[in-house]
Amino acid sequence: MEWQDFRRSENVEDRRGDDSGGDGGGISMPSVSVGHLGLGTIVVLGLIGWALGIDPRVLIGGAEMIQNARNGGQYSQTSEASLPQQHAQTGTPSDNIGQFVAAVLAQTEDVWSSVLPAQKGINYVPPRLVLYNGQTYSGCGGAQAAMGPFYCPRDKKIYLDTSFFRDMQQRYGGGGDFAYAYVIAHEVGHHIQDQLGILGKVEAAQMNAGSRAGANALSVRLELMADCLAGVWAANAQSKYHIIDPGDVEKAVATAQAIGDDRLQQAAQGYVVPDSFTHGTAAQRVQWLNTGLKSGQIDSCNTFAP
Repeated sequence: MEWQDFRRSENVEDRRGDDSGGDGGGISMPSVSVGHLGLGTIVVLGLIGWALGIDPRVLIGGAEMIQNARNGGQYSQTSEASLPQQHAQTGTPSDNIGQFVAAVLAQTEDVWSSVLPAQKGINYVPPRLVLYNGQTYSGCGGAQAAMGPFYCPRDKKIYLDTSFFRDMQQRYGGGGDFAYAYVIAHEVGHHIQDQLGILGKVEAAQMNAGSRAGANALSVRLELMADCLAGVWAANAQSKYHIIDPGDVEKAVATAQAIGDDRLQQAAQGYVVPDSFTHGTAAQRVQWLNTGLKSGQIDSCNTFAP
C-alpha cells in the first residue's frame, strides 16, 4: 500500500506518552460487570482469552463496555469532564506508526468527505482517533489493548492501541499496511453508521430483542456492514488515489478470515457457538469486504436486508 505521500490527519489524539493511560500506570479501571452478557458469551470469551494469553476479564469487560455503549447503558465515566486529566498530543504524531495511522485516517477523511455527500446527501464529520498504550478512558468506559480497536459513539472517537497490529501478525495470521488500514477503515465504518443513524436504530432493536442470540445477530449485521464500508472506502480510494498495490487485497482478505468468530472460537475451544457470534464468520467477513470493494457503493452494504 502506497501511503507515504498521503497527507496526514490532524484528528489524532496521541495518549501513548500519558502516564495515566499507559501500561501499568496508576489508572483505576472500572470493575468488570457481566450482568448484560449471556453465560455462553462469557464462557467463549474466557476460552478465547485463555487460548490467546489474554486475561479473560479484559475481554469480558470490553464486550460489556461496548455493548452497553451501543444499547444506551450508563457508565460513571461517560462524562469527559469527570475523567482523570489526560495529557495528549493532538495532531500528527512524529513516529512511523503514528504517521501511518494519521495518513490512513486522512485518506478516510478525503474519501468519505466526497462519497458520503455524493451517495447519501450527508456532510461527513470526521471522527478523532485516539492512540494509546495499554489502557485509557473513553466516553464509553475504560479501554484496554486486549479489547482491540473500537469506535465509541458517545464521544465520536476511535480507540486504537497499535500493539493490535503486532497481534494481527503473531496471533491472527494477518498483517501488512493495507490490512492495518482495513482495521482503521472498519472502525471509521462504524462512524459512518453513526452518521447515517443506523447505530441508534440497531441499539433500539437490540434492546427490544427477545433473546441474547437475537441481539448478537444484530451485532453481526452491524459489524459485517462496517466490513463492507471499509471496502467501499478502499474502492473509492483506489479509484481516485491508486493506493492499492498487488497483493494488498489478499492480505486484507486473509485478515478478515483470521478474525471471523468461527475461526477464533474453533482455535480457542475446538468448536463454535453460532448464537454467540458478534462479528460474523470468516466467510461472511470476506464476502462483505469484497462486496464493498467491488461496488464502491454504500447501498451495497445493506446487511440488514431480508
